[in-house]
Amino acid sequence: MPANYHAIVWIDHREARIFHFSLADVNRIVIHPHRPSRRVQHEAGAIGGDGLLDEDFFERVTAMIAGAKAILITGPLSAKSELAAHLSRRHPDLALCVKGVETINHPSDGALVAVARLHFKAGDRPRSHI
Repeated sequence: MPANYHAIVWIDHREARIFHFSLADVNRIVIHPHRPSRRVQHEAGAIGGDGLLDEDFFERVTAMIAGAKAILITGPLSAKSELAAHLSRRHPDLALCVKGVETINHPSDGALVAVARLHFKAGDRPRSHI
């Protein structure tokens, strides 16, 4: 797994896109659940499916973000909150590294990394030593 300080996860019930990044580079990982749940979009929200992802999927995502010290979890529906709850329940030390859980519909990879860079901009940039 990449050793960058920052990570952003975009997750829904079909995939997780994980980006580890620094000022100079970005590493992308995509993970799919073994049994993706089917969800039906409805004007009032999402219906159908059980709304829960399997623990194996969360554990594989967790393994890919375990080295990050600042994590932003994003996604369009409940999967982002389910991942955050999973981290709190099963990996409380890593859960402390989660700096935010944000709703983001279906961004391109570039847009997602741009959001992450803006989110982590304040206070996380390396400082020059004088």
